[in-house]
Amino acid sequence: MISNILVVDDEPSIVELIEFNLQKTGYHVLKAENGHEALQLVRTNKPDLIILDLMIPDIDGIEVCRRLKGQQETAAIPIIMLTAKNEEVDKIVGLELGADDYMTKPFSPRELMARVKAVLRRSHKDSVQHDGELVVGKLRLNFSSYTAYLDQEKLELTPKEYELLKLFITNVGRAYTREQLLEKVWGYEYFGDTRTVDVHVRHLRAKMAAEPKVAEAIETVRGVGYRFSEI
Repeated sequence: MISNILVVDDEPSIVELIEFNLQKTGYHVLKAENGHEALQLVRTNKPDLIILDLMIPDIDGIEVCRRLKGQQETAAIPIIMLTAKNEEVDKIVGLELGADDYMTKPFSPRELMARVKAVLRRSHKDSVQHDGELVVGKLRLNFSSYTAYLDQEKLELTPKEYELLKLFITNVGRAYTREQLLEKVWGYEYFGDTRTVDVHVRHLRAKMAAEPKVAEAIETVRGVGYRFSEI
């Protein structure tokens, strides 16, 4: 089944570049040049993925993201944001609203296609799940026993380390701010600075150091937080 991807940007050269690469990869492309048109196309076509520039006319990208993620019928549609280097705050706001990933202009078309594939794969639940377990590469998490294994060796994780790892590998490719990780893993029981996230990430990497490819899959996203890349 061919995935439908909506590209929202008011720069014709950018749209043409993205459209060419998406079509070459085998996707069907929808296009909108402003926020109002984008929202209409989402309602009528229900795309599988949206590539959304933040600085679009009429209704900006942040508001488009807010509206889509705030409605039940569109909340599950993944969004990759396109941002300029000076839009750091908007990028973080977009991720907090529920955007799945972001690319900073100028970007590599090859990297964008890789991000598109990763987000669609996550959205379509291509990860191997069976018997209350999730397997990603050499990592295996058992949800019922609250245990994690790396290449058949049990990882000795604290409860928070386990929850953090579970969040990462059930959302491969998605970038999280440190504040989001605090809220999702620590909840309202923790009131402090975000350095505790950095400490737990460092401990997770150290405990998975026997498989460097897995340990390095927890990537630091500069200016944002962390994400777990494909392995």
